[in-house]
Amino acid sequence: MTGAFDEFRVLHRPGDPLVLPNAWDFASAASLVRAGFRAIGTTSLGVAAAAGLPDARGETRAETYALARRLSRLDCLVTVDIEGGFSDNPGDVARLAFDLASAGAVGVNIEDGRPDGGLTDVVRQQELIRAMKRRVPHLFVNARTDTYWLRPDDPDLDETVARVRAYRDAGADGVFVPGLAAPDDIRRVVAATDAPLNVLFLAGRLTVPALAELGVGRISTGSLLFRAALGATVAAAQAVARGDDAPPGAPSYADVVALVGD
Repeated sequence: MTGAFDEFRVLHRPGDPLVLPNAWDFASAASLVRAGFRAIGTTSLGVAAAAGLPDARGETRAETYALARRLSRLDCLVTVDIEGGFSDNPGDVARLAFDLASAGAVGVNIEDGRPDGGLTDVVRQQELIRAMKRRVPHLFVNARTDTYWLRPDDPDLDETVARVRAYRDAGADGVFVPGLAAPDDIRRVVAATDAPLNVLFLAGRLTVPALAELGVGRISTGSLLFRAALGATVAAAQAVARGDDAPPGAPSYADVVALVGD
């Protein structure tokens, strides 16, 4: 198992980033693996919405763990979005990290944003990171700060830099700043720490080659694929209702049967 942890770690290459698609169930992950993606993340929005639950409220611990166990059937490296850790207790968060690693996950993504729109105290977040790393030293802990995500109109770059440095000091293996998109801001965060920087792919903004040139080490799709699937579902239903042919691109029934049977 250590080999899988090591393999995942070396995929984070600043300048040649890991493009990490995010799945929400077994079929979406299996489809991505069949398409050639070696590493797959989960999307907390997709997992929560598929279960009829809100995202980022700490209500999907059971669903998240169950999905991680199902994904262990696939020949890929899996990193799991655990929102804020589903607990404020470092021991509980460390136990979850251990359980996920035991189920086959090589990494987790933990965020400091809270449902009320605030941010967790830095020292408290460091405690959660340290607890996970003590319990599962090889687990790739991707520490996300929501300084840009929760404050898109007034992000604080200085606070962002301070938080990613603090999380790295606590043992985080990577740092994640969703919403970070300005080239100069990205350069500053990249230079602020030796941990690979993860950014969220934002449609209409910087491309993968442009982000690579800025030194980014990992690019996540977040909930994009899940939202695209919802859009495609509605578009196909509307086309059928209009009397048109369904839009092309859907796998056949047999394809899906084979996919789940792999």
